Amino acid sequence: MKTISKLASAFFLFTILLVNAAPPIPGGGGGGGDGTGAPSSPIDMYVYVLSAIAITFIVFFTKKYKNQKA
Repeated sequence: MKTISKLASAFFLFTILLVNAAPPIPGGGGGGGDGTGAPSSPIDMYVYVLSAIAITFIVFFTKKYKNQKA
């Protein structure tokens, strides 16, 4: 139960860090920026999916390592 609690705490901390990592929107009534609106790189569209996959891999390999060690 302690492991689940620690994992849940780490997940919520990671989520809060991701939400707060967004750059601030400039004031002045406009949307800001003068670009075309295209993402700077194609990976930008998949950041949340890739982070969820990374967390899944971390949990999987941690459990696998603990089973081999025991």
